[in-house]
This record gives sequence, structure tokens and C-alpha cells, in this order.
Amino acid sequence: MSAAAPAVQISDLWKYYGDYPALKSIGLSIHAGSCLSLLGRNGAGKTTLLRILAGLLRPQRGDLRIFGHDPRDGATRARIGILGHGIGVYEELSALENLKLFANLYGLPNAAESAKDWLKRTYLDNVSDSLVREFSRGMRQRLAVARAFIHGPDLLLLDEPFTSLDDRAIALLQSLLQGALNRGATIVMSTHQLREAMELSTDVALLNRGKLVFQGPRPVEMLQDPTWLYRTYGEG
Repeated sequence: MSAAAPAVQISDLWKYYGDYPALKSIGLSIHAGSCLSLLGRNGAGKTTLLRILAGLLRPQRGDLRIFGHDPRDGATRARIGILGHGIGVYEELSALENLKLFANLYGLPNAAESAKDWLKRTYLDNVSDSLVREFSRGMRQRLAVARAFIHGPDLLLLDEPFTSLDDRAIALLQSLLQGALNRGATIVMSTHQLREAMELSTDVALLNRGKLVFQGPRPVEMLQDPTWLYRTYGEG
């Protein structure tokens, strides 16, 4: 696959909850190796779109391809790393058991060593044998970050990834995301923490009431004023 080929291709995608259209005729192309910040106010449809990209929801209409394939295809899903609102780690397992479980699910050759390495990288090695239910929200978020990155995914889908992280953990996550971009991975992230996101973003897309009202390269104005896109397009 060439560097310019789309990692994600969406055409005329609609998603309804009952009679309510959460997403309306979304069309979006995300090129491999790019970092797209998916922006919009609460209820704009960002989480719904990310869950569809992850293969966790089905749209009613439209076409979606991840690396040219259906996102629900097993081989395609193995190329995706997900960090969502629900965090998605098991409270009754230890941190080490959680990461070993996911490493095994992804077929990593040395699950235990991979798990230990990612616990160290996310500053959790000192609590590796503690149950996750004893963790703070920030510690759980760091464990979820490790889970999302452990298999070296080609596509990272992140929903409010900076939530509950302190400054040190935010810097860590930004470093991990930059490292993923450096190896050619594609990132799609929804976030309200715009300054952190704009440091990484090559592209932005703005959703307003389920409609895509802007998509394109990150405007230079957003480096000085992260709210520029909202003020310019957000109420359209």
C-alpha cells in the first residue's frame, strides 16, 4: 500500500438511533500515516463514527473500508487499536493479567514480556500485580493506553484519549502517538483537549449535528487558536 493510499474510506454513511439520524451522509477519506482530529460538540456524532470505524456498530446506509476491507473482518480488526470512553480493561484481573490477555488475543509471540514492557512504558510496573478495581481513573486510562498500543496497530481509534491523564501521562501519550505516526500508523482521535491534539494533527474534521461541515489539512490558525474551527464552522 502506498503512503498516499487511504487507510479509511467512508462514502455516504448514515447511522440512525430509532428515527434520529446521528450521522448524515458522511463522506471522508483518511490517508495512511496521517493523524485526523475528529472535532465537534457533545452529541455531534464523534463517538458513533469512531465505533463504526472500529466495527462495533453497523451503519444503516453507506460504505466503509479500512485498508480496503470491512472493519468487521477479523484480520482487519487485528490491525486496529481502540481507546474508548469505557476504557475496556477487566477490573477483577491484575494489570499484568489484563495485558497478557490482550497480547495473547493478538497472537503476540511473547505475551508476558510484551505485557511487562508496556506496563513499564506506562508507569504501571510497580502495580503490575494489583487488581485494576483498586486503580484510580488515571491509572486505568494508562492501562487502556497500553492495551491499545501493545500489538503495534496500523490504525488507532481514540475517543477522548487524554481524559483523566496528568501532565506526565499526557506527554507519554503524545510521545506514543508520535512514535506510531513515525512508523506509518494512522490515527483518528476525538478530543476536546485541542491544544494537545493540534500538536499531532495533520488533518481535522468537524462534525455538527451529525453532518461533516469541515474536512481538510489542519488550519494553521488552530496552532495559535485551537477554537478557530469551531468559531468559523461550528454553528453552520
